[in-house]
Amino acid sequence: MLRIQQYQKVKNLTEAYELLQKNKNNQIIAGMLWLKMEDRTIPVGIDLSDLDLDKIIEDEKSFVIGANVTLHQLEVHQSLNLWTQDVIKDAVKDIVGVQFRNMATIGGSVYSRFGFSDVICALMSLRCEVVLYQGGKMDITDFVNSDFQRDIITHVIIHKDHDRRCFVCHRNSATDISVLNLSVWQKDDEYLINVGARPQKAQQYIVTGNDNEEIAKKLKSQVECSGNMRASKEYREALAYGLCLKALIRIGEQS
Repeated sequence: MLRIQQYQKVKNLTEAYELLQKNKNNQIIAGMLWLKMEDRTIPVGIDLSDLDLDKIIEDEKSFVIGANVTLHQLEVHQSLNLWTQDVIKDAVKDIVGVQFRNMATIGGSVYSRFGFSDVICALMSLRCEVVLYQGGKMDITDFVNSDFQRDIITHVIIHKDHDRRCFVCHRNSATDISVLNLSVWQKDDEYLINVGARPQKAQQYIVTGNDNEEIAKKLKSQVECSGNMRASKEYREALAYGLCLKALIRIGEQS
């Protein structure tokens, strides 16, 4: 059972950060969709809902996404999905159900750095930065691979460009956690391929080549997978090959 001893709706980020540092067990709370399943006591639950972090702001160069923006807001944002070739929409549309996606936030999804996260794998294929209250801006891939920090994600920034991208995943059943997820970013003559739910957190591989099957085989030889209750190591490696081919075909169809 989750027990929250004190609930605090903060007035600014400074107050939130100070509360977070006072006790290692204090916790930022938002959708609480994974948090509520834990058996733990939280001395102070810190609520950021009054800090105007639930908006997506678009300008000529980027999208600035507040940490409290929900996955469903991302799913239905037309301009964001147009610029990202539906990478964001494809990554979140099968996560549990609409009720879940109306509560789960991008800040919580990124900060948790879960190995199975479709959101993180998708964001790693975009020109994306995480904005931390104390740590400042950090590339999403660097953030995922960094040591744990007791900081607050305030925004995620996606920079606009015309590069080709795609996100694909495989689930054993609808709404289940991905057995494997994969995103591809074609950058000049290189392919930056991110593979998540290995079941470890997403890892990026740089692969070159002109033939889709050749690229997929190279990825399969490089990817590091292991087994768990959802799939074996060998099955995930085979999925990496198949999903990579699927993603490359989709990228080839993009104008």
